[in-house]
Amino acid sequence: MTVHFIGAGPGAPDLITLRGRDLIAASPVCLYAGSLVPAALLDHCPPGARIVNTAPLSLDTIIAEIVSAHAAGHDVARLHSGDLSVWSAMGEQLRRLRALDIPYDVTPGVPSFAAAAAALGAELTLPGIAQSVVLTRTSGRATSMPPGETLAAFAATGATLAIHLSIHVLDRVLTELTPHYGADCPVAIVWRASWPDERIVHATLETLEAALATELERTALILVGPAIGATDFGESRLYAGDYDRRFRPVGTTPRFPEAE
Repeated sequence: MTVHFIGAGPGAPDLITLRGRDLIAASPVCLYAGSLVPAALLDHCPPGARIVNTAPLSLDTIIAEIVSAHAAGHDVARLHSGDLSVWSAMGEQLRRLRALDIPYDVTPGVPSFAAAAAALGAELTLPGIAQSVVLTRTSGRATSMPPGETLAAFAATGATLAIHLSIHVLDRVLTELTPHYGADCPVAIVWRASWPDERIVHATLETLEAALATELERTALILVGPAIGATDFGESRLYAGDYDRRFRPVGTTPRFPEAE
């Protein structure tokens, strides 16, 4: 018996890995975060599977479901939205499972920031503009931010920021970012990336509030930085004709003469 933690992706039911899909199909028990995981993914569950929406459950109740499945020898597909490495609450579940000596594995998923960038048709790291992406959020009732992790501190680096779960405190976000990026810094809001009702708003830090005609739920992602929508940037040396690399030796004395 194994508990399979599966990143269910950002919303579109076909944005799940083949491994994740096959693990769902092979698991007699499926626990899914119903508030964010699309119901269409449950179509992969085998006939007669026990399917439990964990959105209204406490951690103790979720672990009790897993313990029951473990006693019966049934594999569990544990579905979380996006990718499990950030803001999934997987860590506390794994800690409980290790204490109970219940086996588990983890299958990554497509994160929401990647789906948002795809919706924008944007690369978040452009030569000479930005080479770092910071995934962050503001403090909430469920989880506070450590003292050193502030929007202002991240903005001071000039990196592209992917700000999650913060649209409800947009005033504070704009106040902290504007002194570092400038009022004309581009911003994109992507709400429910990859879902059928996906919405995108393009603006600057100065015009964003006016551009938002209606209030968006906190599942909206805020992407900020000079790389958002930039067109005036240098080309990577990776594909330059005179760039000597392992798979494309250049010149009479290439660095990797024996590359195949």
